[in-house]
Amino acid sequence: MDDSQLLRYSRHVLLDEIGIEGQQRLLAAHALILGAGGLGSPVALYLASAGVGRLTLVDDDTVDLTNLQRQIMHTSARVGQAKVNSARAAIAALNAGVQVHTVARRADAALLDECVQGADVVLDCGDNYATRHALNAACVRHRKPLVSGAAIRLDGQVSVYDPRRADSPCYACVFPPTQQVEDVACATMGVLAPLVGIVGSLQASEAIKLLCNVGEPLVGRLLMIDARRADFTTVRIRRQPDCPVCGGAAAMR
Repeated sequence: MDDSQLLRYSRHVLLDEIGIEGQQRLLAAHALILGAGGLGSPVALYLASAGVGRLTLVDDDTVDLTNLQRQIMHTSARVGQAKVNSARAAIAALNAGVQVHTVARRADAALLDECVQGADVVLDCGDNYATRHALNAACVRHRKPLVSGAAIRLDGQVSVYDPRRADSPCYACVFPPTQQVEDVACATMGVLAPLVGIVGSLQASEAIKLLCNVGEPLVGRLLMIDARRADFTTVRIRRQPDCPVCGGAAAMR
């Protein structure tokens, strides 16, 4: 790190758990963020401010006026722009030292497989059940830690699925891909604006912990957030030996 970086990241350097070595790991790291909306906004901004050296953002949507209630990375002036381009501008204004690669395409299995293999940590900030499973499968295949978050109405959840650990479940262990789930959208259900900030900030925190190898990540635990009562509940989750993605013969493919 040069003198400017030492000053910029001094509050991290002061932490015993991070220090100079941990900050250098962040500067050398590559994070993949799927989704540049409500969750992706705090995730991308906090990872950029923390000095994660490379960010890849995947989102095919454009900025809409209704997004601005909660998607803090975007502005009124950028309504109509591709979200990944708006995100690049926001990140550049915050920390020009971060390299940003944008992918303005609908995420499919092939694209996710390509993007995941080059990342050090993957953050699911999307809202599509099928895409979540495709991302999880790619993370299991390439043994990349996945930080998953979700928020709707006044309820949120966060967990970490780390296929590098033998005891870690994957997303499919908890939410089976055969399960019939109807995707719900903020456009029809609504969402409390600060809730996506809470969930996204927790995702960013978990990613930084993974990259710096500090603390205890949310592996094997699902953190449930009830914003109505400001209640945080942790549920233990286990790896399923018959999981079609990470269990048994699937894990050996």
